[in-house]
This record gives sequence, C-alpha cells and structure tokens, in this order.
Amino acid sequence: MRQPMEERKVSISRPRVAVDFPASFMLVASMNPCPCGYYNHPERSCHCAPGQVQQYLNRVSGPLLDRIDLHVEVTSVTYSDLSSTQTGETSTTIRERVMRARQIQQERFHRHPQKNANATMQGKTIQQHCRLNEASTKLLQVAMDKLNLSARAYDRIRKVARTIADLEEKQNIETQHVAEAIQYRSLDRENWSR
Repeated sequence: MRQPMEERKVSISRPRVAVDFPASFMLVASMNPCPCGYYNHPERSCHCAPGQVQQYLNRVSGPLLDRIDLHVEVTSVTYSDLSSTQTGETSTTIRERVMRARQIQQERFHRHPQKNANATMQGKTIQQHCRLNEASTKLLQVAMDKLNLSARAYDRIRKVARTIADLEEKQNIETQHVAEAIQYRSLDRENWSR
C-alpha cells in the first residue's frame, strides 16, 4: 500500500519481466479512536483499559499514517447542531471554490502533464511552489520539533498549506494556511492517545 501511495504506481517484478501499472488514487479512510469508540469524546467516557487505546491506534503503522495528508478527528454531532435552523455554506458554493482551486493548480502545472494537483508535487516542485515566509517557517519548525514530525510530514504540511491558499485564491502561502495544515495532522500529535 505504501508504494502506490508514494509513487502513484504499482511495480510488479518477475524473473523475466518488470511492469509498472499506474495507481493514482485518493485514499479516504476512517477509524474509531479506540475499541469502544468514545476516547476524547466531549460527553461520554471511554471504557477501554489503560494501554488499550494506544494498542488499538498502533494497528495503523506509522509509515502508512505518514503518507496520509489529512488526519481529522470528527466528534459526534449534538442534537442542537442537528436541529439548528442556521444554514451554512451551500454545496454549490463549496464546489465553485474547489473548482477555482483546481483551475489554479491546472495552470500551475500546465507544463508538467504528469502533475495535475498539489498532492502530486515532489522535491524541487515543492520547493518552487510551496515557499514559506519567515513567520510560517518558524511556526512549522516549532511544530516539527514539538510534534516530532517526519520529513514526509513536513512536505505534506507544505502541500496542504498550498492547497488551503489556493482555496482562498492567495498567491502566497501565509501563516494561517500553515497553521491550518498543521491542525490536519492530529494523529501525529504525541499525546493524542494519552
């Protein structure tokens, strides 16, 4: 699973032949925070034994988790939220914003037919399109140190920050974009399961 996620291809080698198959995909996965499902719940208490939560979370390997761009903790929806008459953004509005961001990315990569989105950037392309100002660099450095993040997480945070900036139609990545991208790495936080 790690190779297709990283390289966007599956390589099969046999004694007489080696073949690469394209494997560009979007992985969407979900899991409970613990076996009983109530760890970190705002209103219900977790019934799991000490150490059981960490053992449960360790079932997902670190290298696999490292290759997932966004980790978002979703808590249950309250009755007041469900019964609220207040309306948020419409799906049409959100879709239009996403389509504009995709257009920005298509223009950015028009000379690179193998790249069509920020997620496909690697190496020099990340350096070129995900430049950070001094304040953003310091914020990311603090996050790297405090959360003990890997080099892979560093690149993923920068790519996600670039996408957040694109959604706001901003040419440069700003500090709030980096801060938001860091927040989407919740399973990297050392004390999340303690």
